[in-house]
Amino acid sequence: MIHYLKPMRARDPKEAHRTATPLELFFDLVFVIAISIGGGHFHHALIEGHVLHGVIGFVMVFLCIWWAWMNFTWFSTSFDNDDWLFRTLTFVQMLGVLVLAVGSQAFFDGENLLIPIIGFVIMRIALVSQWLRASQCGGDAAKAAKTYAAGLTFAQILWVAWAFIPEHTRVPVFFLLMALELCIPVFAERAGRTTWHPHHITERYGLFTIILLGESLLGSAHAIADAIQEQQHMATLLSLAVAGFVIAAGMWWVYFWPAHHKQIRGLSSALRYGYCHAFIFAAAGAVSAGIETQVGYLSSHSELGFLGSNLAVGIPVAVFLLGVWALLLRGQTPTTLQWAIPLAALLALLLPVWGIAAVMAVLIYLLVRTEAELRAPSTTKH
Repeated sequence: MIHYLKPMRARDPKEAHRTATPLELFFDLVFVIAISIGGGHFHHALIEGHVLHGVIGFVMVFLCIWWAWMNFTWFSTSFDNDDWLFRTLTFVQMLGVLVLAVGSQAFFDGENLLIPIIGFVIMRIALVSQWLRASQCGGDAAKAAKTYAAGLTFAQILWVAWAFIPEHTRVPVFFLLMALELCIPVFAERAGRTTWHPHHITERYGLFTIILLGESLLGSAHAIADAIQEQQHMATLLSLAVAGFVIAAGMWWVYFWPAHHKQIRGLSSALRYGYCHAFIFAAAGAVSAGIETQVGYLSSHSELGFLGSNLAVGIPVAVFLLGVWALLLRGQTPTTLQWAIPLAALLALLLPVWGIAAVMAVLIYLLVRTEAELRAPSTTKH
């Protein structure tokens, strides 16, 4: 069977027509499930009034999911040779993500951490195997691959130990270990260099953003389903569903308005693009829980009041807008957008959900008008 293996060499970062593969798209589907499960736990914590508890749990779950996705995405952009072993190890990572998602309740109640840790171990065994295989390619990429393998193995040993430390120390130690994880690519890329593909990476990030925004649409769908069942609140819930849809559309429009691949030029810009997306991704994933919290409030099934229910939507929308603006738009767009997007983020914190939807609709109009103005000289010229 060894004869069916392909050499795992570093891919050309300027390779033409490099797009997401069917395996990568299948891999992303696992995260639809993982994010949905984690968001569900977050939603239940919010409607029960356990806001801080829910936020911390959601952040912990999301960081684990995001980091698993990050590890695979940046590895595959450099070393995907699509042979049977690469595919098999990718499927093993997918299995690990599912196990982690099934055990994600532990991040909210602090019990039975064994299940998510097992999920992490499964993912890491597969990923470290991939890096060890890539380390045979030679050159700077091999040096980076060896550092990745060593760093991830060491970190995983610490994660296993984390499950057995006193409960009151788990949250701060979790974030310390996550900070250690974030340092691994810095050291690895300085020891060598992997050959990431800017267009491929930004496409992968765009696809993951679409998955997260799709979760927001799921919240709107739940509002419609509840409206059908609860005649008393039908009009309010239907209007909430429309508002949630407009908000998701606005977030999509803002995110995909600029060209992303220009943001990745060297190591520092690649790290900035990869890491700063954690805020954008987390915010996009939290909007769905916020919409469902609104559904609970409007149907009198939530411990949160009017202000808390609105902030459950407003805060993630504001973080998303500011994240996209700071990473992709600041200093590179016309003056109108330089103040319009931060203002929209501020208004998201102050307005109810329907007001946020109106702000997003105005933002869409400004983006469309700005794009038309930018294209006008070239159109006139021809």
